[in-house]
Amino acid sequence: MSAFSIAENFGQYFQIKFANTRDLRREAFKIRYCVYSAELGWEPQNKLKMETDECDDYAYHCVLEHRRTGVFAGCIRLVIPPVINPKLPLPFEKHCLHEAITEVIDSSKMSRGSFGEISRLAVLASFRRRDRETNMPFVLNKVDPEKVYTEQERRNFPNIAMGLYLAGVALADILNHAGMFVMMERRLNKRLIRLGLPFIQVGNEMDYHGLRAMFYLDRKNFKSQLTEELNQLYQLVHSSLVQQMFLLPFTDVTDK
Repeated sequence: MSAFSIAENFGQYFQIKFANTRDLRREAFKIRYCVYSAELGWEPQNKLKMETDECDDYAYHCVLEHRRTGVFAGCIRLVIPPVINPKLPLPFEKHCLHEAITEVIDSSKMSRGSFGEISRLAVLASFRRRDRETNMPFVLNKVDPEKVYTEQERRNFPNIAMGLYLAGVALADILNHAGMFVMMERRLNKRLIRLGLPFIQVGNEMDYHGLRAMFYLDRKNFKSQLTEELNQLYQLVHSSLVQQMFLLPFTDVTDK
């Protein structure tokens, strides 16, 4: 067994940052462009080299910084209808409601602002693959020795996506949300269930950058089923975000 826990390894190499400034949000948009536009071709390329959409204006963003180099490795956002315009749709409401299984969860009957949607999770290819596994035969770019990742560091890189998912869950937890939605593949959902995030399927499969379906995680399961090590990682991420932000939690109480 490793001398360090997943949380200790993660905290040694990375730190979650709440993107509450223009510059940090731009870092998230750059990562998304690299992954969704330049690499995967899911979104159009542009001169700014940033991938954005209308939901970014009412989303909370997180970025993951590699401590030693200062490179931002990944990002995630939690989209929430704004208080001033609660009818603004979440991404799944714009594109996927026609496949919703309303007898399982009917989001139209939930209080606006009491739930959000995790989306735009992205991790740079340099943090997802070893050099020999990239889809290019060789790279001739100038190498900065301060930004070459060691094998010890790379062994911890697979925890990046889980750390980002837990950041999304932590945001929803801090906001006192009843639950959260996400569009994903069934195989990813099975993996998350094994790790202790039991999303339930609430939509039929549809072609959405491949076969994906809508899933929902209820508040009672935000952290109750996490493995011991992943619960430690969750507590690390949650604690870090709480120290960086001030958010008003959702409440259903209205003035009489």
